Amino acid sequence: MRSALAASAVVAVASVFTGVAFVVAARVILTGNVDQDTGDRAAQVAGELDDEAALAAVMRPSLRDRTVVQVLGPDGRVLRASALIMGAQPISSLRPPAGQTRREQRRLAVAHDEYFRITALGVATDAGPRTVLVGQSIDEIDDGTEAAVGALAVGLPLLTVIVGVATFLFVGRSLRPVDAMRRQAETISGRNLDSRLPVPPTGDEIAALAVTMNGMLDRIEAGAAAQRRFVADASHELRSPLSTVLAGLDLLGEGPHVVRMRRESDRMARLISDLLLLARVDEKGLQLRREDVDLDDLVYLERERLAVERPGLKVVARSAPVRVSGDPHHLQRVLRNLMDNAARHAVGVVEVTVEAVDGTAEITVSDDGPGIHPVDRDRVFDRFVRLDQDRSRTGGGSGLGLPIARDIVAAHGGTLTIEESPAGGALLRLRLPL
Repeated sequence: MRSALAASAVVAVASVFTGVAFVVAARVILTGNVDQDTGDRAAQVAGELDDEAALAAVMRPSLRDRTVVQVLGPDGRVLRASALIMGAQPISSLRPPAGQTRREQRRLAVAHDEYFRITALGVATDAGPRTVLVGQSIDEIDDGTEAAVGALAVGLPLLTVIVGVATFLFVGRSLRPVDAMRRQAETISGRNLDSRLPVPPTGDEIAALAVTMNGMLDRIEAGAAAQRRFVADASHELRSPLSTVLAGLDLLGEGPHVVRMRRESDRMARLISDLLLLARVDEKGLQLRREDVDLDDLVYLERERLAVERPGLKVVARSAPVRVSGDPHHLQRVLRNLMDNAARHAVGVVEVTVEAVDGTAEITVSDDGPGIHPVDRDRVFDRFVRLDQDRSRTGGGSGLGLPIARDIVAAHGGTLTIEESPAGGALLRLRLPL
């Protein structure tokens, strides 16, 4: 639309200047034609001044004659005149020397009060000097000018509209492939890098852009596939030596160093498990095993686990019987990630609730910790993201718990959001279809 309006504006401005120039040129040409006619007529009359019979014939107007003629004597009296202005005063005060021509434009009251273009020609005859005056109405000039103005008044707006509509249609047609590429590009994410942009069959710059973009997607897909393979292979290869380390720690007993190493080994095992899960999700999507799941039972199981692992932490659970269809293993993993995240940041209390609200199952996990600033509530769902107060790894977080939880919830058709808890900490709200 902007291109069409711009083209119309340019055409309108150019048409105004062109129209003015055209009207001026047309008037000049028409005036020149009138002057040519009066000059030719004056020369014709001047050639017959010495022959009365021939002069009478020349002075007699023809059907197509649009001029009036006067022949003046040396004293300025009218000696001969056209029938239309017979008895009138001289139509011009010009007295050119013999053999010279002058022109002027003046109003003739005797000729219907019209303006005339007048040519005066000085002639030397046997009877003495004569002045031939030939006048022609400028109505023809005015009519021609008005016709040109009228045609331009109709044609130029029509031309402007046609150019605007044509520009709108042609530019829109040219941009339709771009819009199709844009819509397709909006659907491409890290999960469907095999999608490609449509290439229009036009063979122009837009088609070349689509081909270039598809080539870029090929390279991105190859790089992402290589990265996923690396993560999966590395995680898989790490499981065997980690199992050996854990078995060796079991043989070493329960010393303080052994306990610390076992805790770090458990953390490494969770990280490897998370990386393997993410690699599977990126490669094939999350594979779910659907069955009926009682969310209140999962909440109580995770509450008991957290109470044992964090004896100094108060874990409060309030639940109603709520059942959903989903993968119990993955749903338990979501709940564990949310409760572990709350426990890491809580000062003394973690609260979990389960209820059915407006046709959905809703789980909330809240703590009394520092909370999450609103600008960071979407960012924490990105992989390996830790907020500033949790940059140190002493809390045990890897920055994968919340991203994994959101991926699992999304695969179940639910949502996971972050709000502020009544105690001032973070409240994570999980909604799943009943």
